[in-house]
Amino acid sequence: MADRVADHVGALVRCLPLHLNSKVTGVVAVLLNHQGAGSLGAIAGFAIAVLFAWRFLRPSPGRRASDRRKRGAAPSTSRLAGGLEPFGSRGLVPTGPLNDTVAVEAITSPAELSLGQIVRQRLGGCGKITCQLLGVILEEKTPEELQKHATVRLSVLPIVEEISKYFDLFLMETVLDDESEEKVLSALENAGIFQNGSLIKDKVLFCSTDIGRKSFVRQLEADWHIDTNLEIISQLSRFIRFELYISEIDSGQIPRNVLTSSSLERFFS
Repeated sequence: MADRVADHVGALVRCLPLHLNSKVTGVVAVLLNHQGAGSLGAIAGFAIAVLFAWRFLRPSPGRRASDRRKRGAAPSTSRLAGGLEPFGSRGLVPTGPLNDTVAVEAITSPAELSLGQIVRQRLGGCGKITCQLLGVILEEKTPEELQKHATVRLSVLPIVEEISKYFDLFLMETVLDDESEEKVLSALENAGIFQNGSLIKDKVLFCSTDIGRKSFVRQLEADWHIDTNLEIISQLSRFIRFELYISEIDSGQIPRNVLTSSSLERFFS
């Protein structure tokens, strides 16, 4: 309300010089019609008076700049707690190295959120996610173990289901032979991982080397990658927005866009 009144008064003040200008023009015309020493002196005195009045009514440059700053200033927005920043309207994404508990606790207690809400907040702002199988979704940790058997970690199934609901999820692994590939697909199918969400067999990719897995991630242009191999994580950090390094030991120095956790379950707990 006060701003509107101030603007109205300002408009009146700005109109005043125009009004004075028309009046001055009329007075000067009358004086010129009665030329003489007294008339010329009156004209000079009147001109000086008008000049001082104009300088008095004219706002100073500093005041005009201050007014513009006040009108143009937008309310500042502080960074959200815990190193999170808004990413459009799709959620929150980390802006630096975080441990595996800060991102959710900075917003609200995990006990108050459903698993789906935690997943969306942790991975918010991304579209495509790539994830290694060994040591993350499978109990086995080496390609050699897959030649004998493949076992799905049942505790990760709800998480995988929620991720595949809201994001474009691809699973991938390095295998030594076709039999290992068949064992993995059979184990995933028996665990019901293809029955819920939108994950399908075509989104489970296999390669013969770790370099091939790294190439998959880059070709898919993933926003997030989850892996247990620190070398791959480090090499991809220049190309992938965010990564999750799964390891039970201290990772030491890692890139700023890499988060760490002992397990996928722990990260989303």
